[in-house]
Amino acid sequence: MRAPILHALAEGVRVRGVRFWAAAVLGVVVAGSLGYIVLFGWSPADAIYMTVITLTTVGFREVRELVDFPVRLWTMGLAVAGVGIIFGSIGIVADAILSEAASGRREAKRMRDAVSGLSDHFIVCGYGRVGSTVAAELVHTGQRLAVIDIEPASLERAVRDGLLAVHGDATSDDTLRAAGIERARGLVTCIDSDANNVYVTLSARALNPGLFIVARANFPGSEAKMLQAGANRVVSPYTMAGRRIAELAVRPHVTDFIDAALSHGNLSFSLEEVEVVAGGPLAGLTVGALRADGVVTLALVAPDGSYDANPAANRVLREGERVIASGSTDSLSALRARA
Repeated sequence: MRAPILHALAEGVRVRGVRFWAAAVLGVVVAGSLGYIVLFGWSPADAIYMTVITLTTVGFREVRELVDFPVRLWTMGLAVAGVGIIFGSIGIVADAILSEAASGRREAKRMRDAVSGLSDHFIVCGYGRVGSTVAAELVHTGQRLAVIDIEPASLERAVRDGLLAVHGDATSDDTLRAAGIERARGLVTCIDSDANNVYVTLSARALNPGLFIVARANFPGSEAKMLQAGANRVVSPYTMAGRRIAELAVRPHVTDFIDAALSHGNLSFSLEEVEVVAGGPLAGLTVGALRADGVVTLALVAPDGSYDANPAANRVLREGERVIASGSTDSLSALRARA
């Protein structure tokens, strides 16, 4: 928040400086012309012409013979002022260019430092329509993230949205490292090219074998390739949209309930997924113990992906399992903190 404010103040100072300089130049032109008119009786046309050619040092012939010393002295003063105006204008332009370059370097360094401080974060590759929606949902769930995109316009939009952005090709190992791939918790690749998404998945998996990767697939035949490349989940926006429409047509209230539970609105209930960590506080507890705390266990997911739906109250939570739970937002927040 501080950097944009300082940048705005500096920009305001530069704008005021340019306006002041323009007013000063106009004032010299007016004063010089009035001097010729009032002091020496020249016509307005001759006075303005003489003032302008003197200030700009173009070297044209004088419109009148400068016989008297006072006229020559006035003209010399305007010539000196003209030199000052020229060098002052060059200085203002150079200052604007250097300030903009320095501001860009400072902003880039600030962004690099902020990204280098991330850990256990998500990386979103591609900030188009899908990627920006993914990033917004991750932010709403309290996740830290960095955005990678090769298009400057997309990066500018991500920065305006308050996100950390890395410019570069997400298929490059150097770009992924710049986004903190080794320290990341997960990666979502939303590039509109299936080939690029496959390559990003391969590179990310090689750099961080434990990374959770979600890949976008635009065509059905690409899903198998992305899974082979190392993606944990593959999502086709078109397939998901078709399923969503069908679910709304057949089970509208069930779909609305699930959407409400997973949304980030001001609701009193929600759904959550927590891991039973080895040696953690959840390991060895029973489903009934969680229910006593206001948490309803909908299913337990084994490490191999199999489900134990609606487990009995005496079912013991095992290390490596994931608990799919429902309950009030307060009870689920306590469960997350406990896990």
